[in-house]
Amino acid sequence: MFHTGPPVVSVHPSRAMVDEAFKVQVENLPPGSPVTLHSLHQSEDKDYWEAFGHYVSDHRGTVSVADDLSCGGTYTGKEAMGLLWSMRPVPGSREGLRLRKLNVCIPQLVNISVYSGHVGVGFREQDPLASVLTERWYMAPGVRRIDIKEKGVRGTLFIPHGPGPFPGLLDMWGGGGGLLEYRAALLASHGYASMALEYFNPAEVNTAELELNYFETAFNIVRDHPQVMSDRVGLFGLSLGSIVSISLAAWSSVVKPRCCVCISGNHTHARGGTIGDVFNEFITNVHKVRMDENNYEIWRGMGLPIPDDISQKVDVGKINCPILLVNGDDDQNWPTVESAEDMAQMMRAAGNEHLLTRLEYPDAGHLIEPPYSPHFRATKFLKDGQKVTSNKDLTHTQALSHFIKSLSSTPRSSGSDPEMNFSAPC
Repeated sequence: MFHTGPPVVSVHPSRAMVDEAFKVQVENLPPGSPVTLHSLHQSEDKDYWEAFGHYVSDHRGTVSVADDLSCGGTYTGKEAMGLLWSMRPVPGSREGLRLRKLNVCIPQLVNISVYSGHVGVGFREQDPLASVLTERWYMAPGVRRIDIKEKGVRGTLFIPHGPGPFPGLLDMWGGGGGLLEYRAALLASHGYASMALEYFNPAEVNTAELELNYFETAFNIVRDHPQVMSDRVGLFGLSLGSIVSISLAAWSSVVKPRCCVCISGNHTHARGGTIGDVFNEFITNVHKVRMDENNYEIWRGMGLPIPDDISQKVDVGKINCPILLVNGDDDQNWPTVESAEDMAQMMRAAGNEHLLTRLEYPDAGHLIEPPYSPHFRATKFLKDGQKVTSNKDLTHTQALSHFIKSLSSTPRSSGSDPEMNFSAPC
């Protein structure tokens, strides 16, 4: 009696931020029908990613991904966002892929379809019962994207919608180099003026010789912007970017951050060294790299043991702002948990441990991304001009909300309706 027309699949909201949950529902199915919900995305690298879950329609002929259990597929159980976080490259894809947004001015398009029966392969060879296209955005309506090429600094500044002024941050990625904008764009979408900083370009080896004054200049560009609260600017670093963040917070006489967030970082860096010195240290310890059962490189041994010599580490006892360390306890790239413990001991001895907060995620690896990002075990990474495989896992994290609390007690939002106002803003 409920099966009154062809099956219909819907996504609400159909246009949303990438860290916003959606609801996927199928209607007009025969009651008790086995079906497969399938998501498909083509990355900007032209690779296809997919996820799928197996469901059985209820007595009304409906399936709700948020409320019903998946009994198979790339995820199982009640997982409202499983069609996103469990995405993986389609069979036959290149190895070591990582899904990340390159152009934040356009949405991530995800096609969601429903298929008859419990399907696991050959989706392209079958016709779906129904499909719908959904948009996932890193950049909210009204956010401004500004290219920065001044005072020798290269980056992209994102200014939130509204009159401001806003709390700000300097966003630094890791040793893969280049300019990655999607985290800064997302933070700006939550009301924080954020500059994604390019400080190492694999195509230009000399850029690895940067010293702290480059980062001090970048910090000042954010701080001095007329729409930024000059006394509420923080540092945000991932991996190699965390070394920079910790060094600035401890040693710089110019940078006075409101807070510091370090994801999968460490503090083993001598004062006065350059980014290039960090890479040279890797080369010195390359004999400590080992292979796992899948022939993936495990690098964490290169950072062990943590040195006792204070001259070989950042003196975190000199940090005088709140610092948040976010790590996965299965990090195979670097001994980040051991490094965090050593930093805690150093800060305890110096009397500033009260400024330290640690978040450690069980079974998570090195790369911790925005909510609902796909998980993967390993990806390819640049070393000596060649790509090699190293273990990385993704996990959802609340680091963003912790960072926001440190910067401002009254976060600003764009106030936009994601269903109505999304369009290409750049």
